[in-house]
Amino acid sequence: MFNNKNETILLTGCAGFIGSNFVPYFLEKYSNYNLVNLDLLTYAGDLNNLVECENNPRYKFIKGDICNRELLEFIFSEYDIKGVIHFAAESHVDNSIKNPGVFIQTNVNGTYNLVDVAKNYWMEKPFLYKEEYINCRFHHISTDEVYGTLGETGLFTEKTPYAPNSPYSASKASSDMIIRSYVETFGMNCVITNCSNNYGPKQHNEKLIPTIIRNALNENPIPIYGDGKNIRDWLYVLDHCKGIDLVYHNGNKGETYNIGGRNERTNLQIVNTICEILDKEFPSKNKSSYKELITFVEDRAGHDRRYAIDATKLESELGWKADENFDTGIVKTIKWYLSKYGVYK
Repeated sequence: MFNNKNETILLTGCAGFIGSNFVPYFLEKYSNYNLVNLDLLTYAGDLNNLVECENNPRYKFIKGDICNRELLEFIFSEYDIKGVIHFAAESHVDNSIKNPGVFIQTNVNGTYNLVDVAKNYWMEKPFLYKEEYINCRFHHISTDEVYGTLGETGLFTEKTPYAPNSPYSASKASSDMIIRSYVETFGMNCVITNCSNNYGPKQHNEKLIPTIIRNALNENPIPIYGDGKNIRDWLYVLDHCKGIDLVYHNGNKGETYNIGGRNERTNLQIVNTICEILDKEFPSKNKSSYKELITFVEDRAGHDRRYAIDATKLESELGWKADENFDTGIVKTIKWYLSKYGVYK
């Protein structure tokens, strides 16, 4: 238990990339919340991401699995949970191709366990909250990949039909549908946010941008799938955190909000931009440019060609606006990694 009368929110998966940026942001902005972070610490979770929070009296870490229903029930009861922000997910597409079952277990079954325990703790019966939990909210963090792929034009909106193309995106689409069903069937106060590709500090090494930076600095080949022309909309992670904050506090019950950076880039543009910045910040000793390391590799199975999000609903209804464009955000990101790898002291 916490030694104060603050409302306590359960966060899941916040030793990972987005969550570990969200926790310090949220703790600093709000003094009236306690945060319980439940994370299994799989390969993608690292408590070193949260060293700045570990001694905060309003923060508690619990190692555990969202698939463990007894643990979830204990946490809700022990900490009197009055809100959930659900980050925890298996998220690497390549891994979902190799081992889909893990993604179904965590993203589908784990989400079901979490929302069902929340419903039972907060509600008397369908459409009737217990008096002391009447304002409790469940916020589910999802992805633009549930919408499938786009052609050369157009944007994903909240009304775009779901068409997931990988086991990862299918598992996230399934979890979104579970949350929707708890709104429609039980009257739960849930919201969903679907975000575009995040980048920034603390991202796991397996992802595209950290891989480019790490391989360049080590002067190893920089692998790019296919022809490098797959397009993603890039969102700086702190801008995403601010969007989550807005939707959790002000979003309308049962609604979905897309969060996108309006920063479309091909993978080839991404790698070229990073190499150009590194050429200036930390020139290679052996090559005229890090671009010489770019290596095209066999394309990923089911590789979606283009994602791009229309964030108009979030911008117009809740006043959200990204503070970073890609050109400013990528410089901050590269400098963070240069510090991490000891290039900057």
